[in-house]
Amino acid sequence: MSRQQGHLAEQQALSYLQLQGLRLVAQNFQARCGEIDLIMCDGKTLVFIEVRQRTHNRYARAIHSIDKSKQRRISNTAALFLQSHPAFQQHACRFDVITFDGRIKSDTQPRWIRAAFSCRQTIR
Repeated sequence: MSRQQGHLAEQQALSYLQLQGLRLVAQNFQARCGEIDLIMCDGKTLVFIEVRQRTHNRYARAIHSIDKSKQRRISNTAALFLQSHPAFQQHACRFDVITFDGRIKSDTQPRWIRAAFSCRQTIR
């Protein structure tokens, strides 16, 4: 996926989630172990969101590209976010995934998978 398509996917996901009532906390949060595309609040729940887009699903759909290793990196990055933002440490947390299969157009609707995975990993 090109950088431009990735940016478009993230922007469409952000717009879609804001229409669903979520509030943006951070975008493209980077730490030594990885990056989280979107961090948003859904009521009192802090949501860590991975955005995936696949132009062609010849080999696998976008959701299948989030393997256990990627989940662990996201979880570790989330833990670092919480360490550096104590105001959110008492929030319940959730890991969601937004996927786009195929080319993104202005009217493309994402697939939103709430609580797509859970991680209880420790930071290494």
